[in-house]
Amino acid sequence: LKMDLGLMQIAHIPGAVTAPAGALEGFRANPRGRGGTLEERKARNLAYDAQNVQHPFTGLHFTEKGIDLLEQYIHEVREVIGYEIPLAIDHVGHISLQDGIRLSRRIEKYVPAWLEDVIPWQYTEQYRQLQQATSVPICTGEDIYLKEGFEPLLRSGGLSVIHPDLLTSGGILETKKIGDMAQDHGVAMAIHMAESPIAAMAAAHVATATENFMALEYHSADVDWWDDIVTGLPKPLVKDGFITVPDKPGLGIDDVVDEVISQHLQPGVTGIWQSTEHWDNEHSWDRTWS
Repeated sequence: LKMDLGLMQIAHIPGAVTAPAGALEGFRANPRGRGGTLEERKARNLAYDAQNVQHPFTGLHFTEKGIDLLEQYIHEVREVIGYEIPLAIDHVGHISLQDGIRLSRRIEKYVPAWLEDVIPWQYTEQYRQLQQATSVPICTGEDIYLKEGFEPLLRSGGLSVIHPDLLTSGGILETKKIGDMAQDHGVAMAIHMAESPIAAMAAAHVATATENFMALEYHSADVDWWDDIVTGLPKPLVKDGFITVPDKPGLGIDDVVDEVISQHLQPGVTGIWQSTEHWDNEHSWDRTWS
């Protein structure tokens, strides 16, 4: 199981976060959520401009009250799911290295599977300091491109889990190389995947061929039409937490069903397979780090 634990849960609570003047107003006035028109999403992202400032420079800090609230949140989740289920932590928020250390130490007793993207992946030395300061496995990687991008972090000892996404890491073969390199450093690989069944099958093939594979992320358990995007695969594709990797040619997919995709477009999107030039100027969270 993977859960959010961080700024988004407590930004609206008085006394939970210290911040420079105006830094939190966007979070409080524009609750995070999906959907809406392109104009509405653009306005929300403008209000969340602090999300485009790298963590060491935001000036945001959890107070002791904030840390208490976050600990209570993970405590309640553990009360529900127990301790036999691995529990990974994501979306801590754009906080400092020091706050990441404080939070990680506080939640050690809840045995997280990993703590993800606490700081931008480029800060190799800060990752080393973070991992040395806590027993919680530290994880990053969904924004890193190519094997060479992962190498400094692995050499530093700053990670216990890498988290590549095939769509950003360089594809199937490159992710296999990344996983093998991580294995040489004694680091596990959990594959990031918040996409379609096509990406899921590509990731599943890599996972099957990589010894240090730990887990494949899956976001669509409650999306009843997700399996229908393609044909030729078992339904449900994910059953009891596992994917059966087919021995058919390629990824094992027969076809992509355009009609299903067309029925579930975001508001304001008029069709599939359109030009993406409008993203060249869109104010969004599109960046090289999380």
